[in-house]
Amino acid sequence: MVEPWVDVCRPGWESRVSGVTMAGFSDRGTTPFPMRLIPHPGVTVAVMFGPGSIDVEDGAGRVRHGSLVAGLGLGFGGLRLRRAERLACVQVRLPPVVAGAVLGVRPDELDGVVVGLEDLWGRDAGRIAERLGEAASWDERFALVDGVMARRAGPGVDPEVAWAWRRIVGSRGTVRVDRLAGELGWSRKRLWARFQRQVGLAPKRAARLVRFDTAAHRLVAGRDAARVAADGGYVDQSHLHRDVMDFAGVTPAALAAEPFLTIDDLAWPTRA
Repeated sequence: MVEPWVDVCRPGWESRVSGVTMAGFSDRGTTPFPMRLIPHPGVTVAVMFGPGSIDVEDGAGRVRHGSLVAGLGLGFGGLRLRRAERLACVQVRLPPVVAGAVLGVRPDELDGVVVGLEDLWGRDAGRIAERLGEAASWDERFALVDGVMARRAGPGVDPEVAWAWRRIVGSRGTVRVDRLAGELGWSRKRLWARFQRQVGLAPKRAARLVRFDTAAHRLVAGRDAARVAADGGYVDQSHLHRDVMDFAGVTPAALAAEPFLTIDDLAWPTRA
């Protein structure tokens, strides 16, 4: 296992917003640049604070500085951390079924893109960063960010769409879309349209992302790719290879050594 490149802290309590998780990162000065950012099934909010800076480049070559929001999937393999100096941030992972209400934007408008937090929250983004810098502890910072999320959270997606998302996550991405539609009593077309608009991805793509996320963590844990494929609902090892290449842009063997994933189980241990 590669040594983590940041110090990680996380709250010892659950967020007031269902499904939201947070972690705090502070730079060790050993970040391996450029670093590939691996997709995961959530919307990412990184709130920077202090004198440090960060540059993130998307697949189109656009560079974002400072606090940012990455749509569901974290850019699908094209996102890279280009530079970070004295990094200090609170990173939040939002389930797509609550992300739109918290961020004030439809999740499908964030599909595959990265935007500055100030583009969505205006001056509030800067005020939050200032307060984080003034906070005396990580617990105080987590409480501050969680309070912001709770105040901004409003009505979420349709109950049927939220149920479909929970079924996808609960099955680790192996449930069939036709079965979801049948259990809801909806047509496949209706589920597809509602889900795409409210979650940000088509249900089949969302299921593939959840399945990939499970496989990625099993690979990092040192499990054999053939066994990961068999246990994860893939047709065969070649099927796993294609999905990993699609989402991360690397082979399964290379994915297991990606530095970005060395912090994942420390920051979000329930994802292991």
